Amino acid sequence: MPKSGKGQTYRHTPAFILLFLARENLYGGALLHKMHNDLPGYRTDGAVIYRSLQELEQEGAVTSYWETDLPGPARKWYQITALGLHKLAGYKDDIEMRKKNFEYFLAAYGEITGQP
Repeated sequence: MPKSGKGQTYRHTPAFILLFLARENLYGGALLHKMHNDLPGYRTDGAVIYRSLQELEQEGAVTSYWETDLPGPARKWYQITALGLHKLAGYKDDIEMRKKNFEYFLAAYGEITGQP
């Protein structure tokens, strides 16, 4: 069985970030919390989230602003842009193709093993 761990790539982290930001503006910690709650089995850490957010911001897929009016420390909030929505659509197409490939794998595996 393949191992997962530190060498694991987080290929679809930007896709999930854009998906969550398409629903609502979030700061990094809230985004990480939502990902852990809503995506069982998909484990990432704050460093990966913030690095991905930084790359998405440099690409123009997200913008950020500081919220200083709320009690507590200032938080950097992120929102998706039109380019980010376009990238999100591209991720959707990629994930649909991968899903078809996985469905093929599972069906072929079921034929070989007799398992559904």
